[in-house]
Amino acid sequence: MKAVIDLIARHKAGSPVGIYSVCSAHPLVIEATFIQALRAGDAFALIEATSNQVNQDGGYTGMRPADFRDFVYAIADKVGFDRTRILLGGDHLGPNVWQNLPPDVAMEKADLLIAQYVAAGFRKIHLDCSMSCAGDPVPLSDATIATRAARLALVAEKAYQDVGGEAPVYVIGTEVPVPGGAAEDLGELAVTTPEAARATIETHRAIFQEHGLVTAWERVVAAVVQPGVEFDHHQVVDYVPAKAQALSHAIDAYGHMVYEAHSTDYQTPEALAALVRDHFAILKVGPGVTFALREALWALDAIEREWVPEDRSGFRDAAMATMRENPKHWAKYYHAEGRGLDYDLQYSLSDRIRYYWPEGAVRDAQEKLFANLIASPPPLSLVSQYMPAAYAAIRAGQCDLDPAHLVIEQIIAVLASYSAACRPVKEVHHA
Repeated sequence: MKAVIDLIARHKAGSPVGIYSVCSAHPLVIEATFIQALRAGDAFALIEATSNQVNQDGGYTGMRPADFRDFVYAIADKVGFDRTRILLGGDHLGPNVWQNLPPDVAMEKADLLIAQYVAAGFRKIHLDCSMSCAGDPVPLSDATIATRAARLALVAEKAYQDVGGEAPVYVIGTEVPVPGGAAEDLGELAVTTPEAARATIETHRAIFQEHGLVTAWERVVAAVVQPGVEFDHHQVVDYVPAKAQALSHAIDAYGHMVYEAHSTDYQTPEALAALVRDHFAILKVGPGVTFALREALWALDAIEREWVPEDRSGFRDAAMATMRENPKHWAKYYHAEGRGLDYDLQYSLSDRIRYYWPEGAVRDAQEKLFANLIASPPPLSLVSQYMPAAYAAIRAGQCDLDPAHLVIEQIIAVLASYSAACRPVKEVHHA
C-alpha cells in the first residue's frame, strides 16, 4: 500500500502528517467519511473492519470481507468518491473471534480470515495474535505472539501474490492490557514503556526474518501502543504529551515505522494533533463517530416529537426496547440498574447501542422517522436547537434538510478534527 508507505516516509522526514482510520460499518458514518475527505481535500480515506465485525462467517454485521468491500464501494460511488482513494484495513486480525478454541484450530480459522481479507483488497493488515486461546498460557509470551503473527503474514503474502495488486502493509502489537494484569483506574492509565515497545518490535523483527519475511518486515509500518489515551463509560483520559515523550522517541530508531493509537475517540482537537506530532501518526476512531451518530438520531427523534403532530415513529423508544429485549451486546459491560442502566444504554461512551441499529424494529422506526421529517421538513430554528453542526452546514450551503444529511453533518463535525490533526495547515488543499 504505497499511499501509507509514502505518508510514513514524509512523517519520518519531519513533516507532522498522519492518517486517521474510521472503524465502522454504519452506512451514514462511512458516507460522512467520504464527504469529509472530499471537503478537506484528503488524498485518501481509510476505512477499517474488525475481525468480529467482518469475517468468513459473516461477523456481527453478516458481511464477509468481499461483502464489506462492495458495501463501502457502493457508498463511495453514491457520493462521487473515487474508489482508488479508498484504503481498506483489517483491525485485530488473528484468532480473536475464536479464543474459546484450541490454538491450532483458532489459528487455522485466522489463516482463512487473513486470506479472505487480502483477497478482497484489504491492504492494511493489523496482525494481532496477543490473545490466549483455549489451553494457552495467560499471558502469551512475546515470542509466541510474534510467531503466530509471522504465520499470518506468510498467508497474507501468498494471498496478495495470488490475486495481484499492491503488497500489504502491516501493523503489529496491541494496546489491550495483558490478560490477568491489574485493572487500572483510567485516571492512572499506564503508558506503554519504551522497553516494552522495543521488545515487541524486535521480537517480531527477528521472527519475521526467521520465517523468510524480510521484505514483508520492510512493510511493517506501525506498532500499536498505549500512549495514555482511553475512555470508559463516562470519562475520557486525555493525551498528556509529557507522559509519552520517552515512548515517542523510542520509535525514532525504526526508519519505516510509526505508532498506531487506538481508542483516540473523544480526544480534543489539540490532543489529536499532538498525538500525530509525537509519532502516534495513525489514529483509530470508532465509538466516537457512532456516538455522534446516536446523538444525531436522538436529536431527530426530539425534532419529530416537537414538529410532527401525529403518527410519530417512536424511534428512540423502539431502540431502547430492542436493547432491553436483547441484552447480548451490552450485558457484559453495563451493570447499573433502573435509571442508571437507562443512562448507560443511551449515553455510555462505549456506545454499545451501535450494535442495534440494524435490528428490524429499530431500522423500521428509523425509516419512518426519516420519512416523517422528509414529508414535514422542520424549521431551521429546531435544527439549530438540536443539531448545531448541521445547522451551521445548512447556513454555509453544504447541507439541506434531508434527515440523513443532517446526521452526516453531525458526524463530520467529529471527523473534521481528525482530518485537521493529520495534515499541517500549509499542506491543506481543496479537491
